[in-house]
Amino acid sequence: MDASVIARGLRKSYGTRVAVDGIDLVVRHGECFGFLGPNGAGKTTTMRMLACLSSRDAGDLSVLGMDPDRDARALKARLGVVPQEINLDLELTVLENMLVYARYFGIRRVDAIPRSRALLEFVELETREGDTVDRLSGGMQRRLQIARALVNDPDMILLDEPTTGLDPQARHLVWERLRALRTAGTSVIITTHYMDEAERLCDRLVVIDHGRVIREGSPGALVEAEVGRAAIEVRISPTDAGRVAAALGGRHVITGESLVVFGDDAVHLARTAEAVGVPSDDITTRRTTLEDLFISATGHALRDDQER
Repeated sequence: MDASVIARGLRKSYGTRVAVDGIDLVVRHGECFGFLGPNGAGKTTTMRMLACLSSRDAGDLSVLGMDPDRDARALKARLGVVPQEINLDLELTVLENMLVYARYFGIRRVDAIPRSRALLEFVELETREGDTVDRLSGGMQRRLQIARALVNDPDMILLDEPTTGLDPQARHLVWERLRALRTAGTSVIITTHYMDEAERLCDRLVVIDHGRVIREGSPGALVEAEVGRAAIEVRISPTDAGRVAAALGGRHVITGESLVVFGDDAVHLARTAEAVGVPSDDITTRRTTLEDLFISATGHALRDDQER
């Protein structure tokens, strides 16, 4: 198998806190691979080890056929990295940011200028090359970060929460550009809290919780295997939720005054709920989503503790 990343027993701790606890994973060449998990689950720590930004405590790790701890310099030349935070030079122009970054890779200015302009066109920023970065919107700055990360023509790009805080139009543009990279053969690895983003972009993904991989596979296959193809949401009091859930059977989640029951036949579930006294107006049928799998697998929505 042609793999961009192979990890076996990957571990990382910060003092007494175990951030990554024996992760095994394989990222195939040319696929979009996602890390999902609550805050503090170990996603960013894993990405930092892949990007040569943190050394591992134990385990084996190969990225593009190299060991990030031993071959960091050679490996960084083949990677593109887009961190969570905006780390552009706000006082330089858009084009100057590209050219300064190109120098880190030893790219001559005569080559860097046309390459940078082509990348700015790729992310639809070609008309803003003379503007200072502080004049760009948040979505434009994120697109510039992606363009900058591609200036060395990387074999793999790592993006940590690439569309956090962006408006829907900016998110969709970023998605289109990431799909184009994948189609061109670039391996794309992302972390995200947006379930629709993972469903739309990822060929495969892992769900990480407490530093361990708890689910792995393609989004569609994971959802169907974990929670089925259909769901009903029932507006119900907490005192009645358990009784109705027992009558419906199968996997379910109770949150506040909402009961979600998963299965393969939403109509049957709805009729069963009505038969045990739930008004039809309090029942909504829908297809299952990756968010259903996430909550079912981890037992909770996003946590508030700080990711490391």
